[in-house]
Amino acid sequence: MPMIAQILAERQGLETSVAYARPTPATEDNIEGLEALADADLAVFFLRWRRLPSEQFQNILDYLHRGRPLVGLRTSTHSFNYPEGHPLALWNDGFGVRLFGQKWIRHHGHLSTTRVTVAAGAGGHPVLRGVPLEMQVPSWLYVVDPLVGDVEPLLIGHAVNPRNGLDYGPQPVAWVKTYNGARVFFTTLGHPDDFRQEGVRRLLVNGILWALGRDVPAAGADVRLPEPYDPPASGLQR
Repeated sequence: MPMIAQILAERQGLETSVAYARPTPATEDNIEGLEALADADLAVFFLRWRRLPSEQFQNILDYLHRGRPLVGLRTSTHSFNYPEGHPLALWNDGFGVRLFGQKWIRHHGHLSTTRVTVAAGAGGHPVLRGVPLEMQVPSWLYVVDPLVGDVEPLLIGHAVNPRNGLDYGPQPVAWVKTYNGARVFFTTLGHPDDFRQEGVRRLLVNGILWALGRDVPAAGADVRLPEPYDPPASGLQR
């Protein structure tokens, strides 16, 4: 995400903030920097099974109530993991289903990969400009079908070498929808090595521009890696 934020800043002229879990990325109950949502025009979520304190979660709720656009990646189908009976436990499944169109169900195994193709009738969507018609990515395929809400699938994934030969069939891996009147882009891609591929970086940046209501260039967004790429070591990158 710091890399994508740097691309957005340097290639697209956007002001970006990255919120970090502290003291380590595996910390489940603390994310520093969520107050940046107060004046954000778009929020990008890449979370997994967090248990944020209510005052931090309130930053997210306030953003959602304002009806601003959203982008989500992969494990954000299961962003939160509050214990049963907790006041925020409704968001364990609800965050994925309501915002993005599906909760955590299952996947095809950590040793599998995914072949990605364009969904029928989706080739003309602005988010797919400059994105290859077919890609092979390291991400193992998430099961999300059937999606919930006013979803328009853009890309379809096909499991390669699924665990124990179990193949749950083709699954959407990128789609658009709305939430609270705002545009939403979501993709279940997001294995770290996925972003080595220009097509995956372009898919995400195109989705961000589209969700913001900005024009996506005919050849797709400029997603060249920063030269040199220098990820921030820590702290809020503004």
